[in-house]
Amino acid sequence: MSDLSPATHTGDPLPVLTVVTGTKPRPAPLDPPMIPFALAGVAAFAVATLVTWLAEVPDLWFQTSLAGLLWGIPGTLTMVVHDRNRRRRRALTHPEFTVDG
Repeated sequence: MSDLSPATHTGDPLPVLTVVTGTKPRPAPLDPPMIPFALAGVAAFAVATLVTWLAEVPDLWFQTSLAGLLWGIPGTLTMVVHDRNRRRRRALTHPEFTVDG
C-alpha cells in the first residue's frame, strides 16, 4: 500500500490520481429545463393538500402539505427566471450549442 501513496510516489502520476485531480477534460454540466420539475412538485403538494384536507389525518400533515404547496409557488417563479436565462448562460459557455424553446 505504501507504493500507492502520492507522498512516496515518484515519476508519472498514478492513473487514479489523474482522474481525481482533474487532468482529463470534464463533461459540461447538465442544464435541463427546470419548470417541469417545479410544476410536478407543486402538483404533488396540491394533491397531497387536497387528500389531507378531505381525509381524517393529523392536522400537522395538512399544514405540511399546504406549506409545500405555498413554498412551491415562489420556487416555480424562480425556475421560470432560471429557465429564461438558460439561452444567455449557454451562449457564454458553449457558443456552438443552441437551446430550442
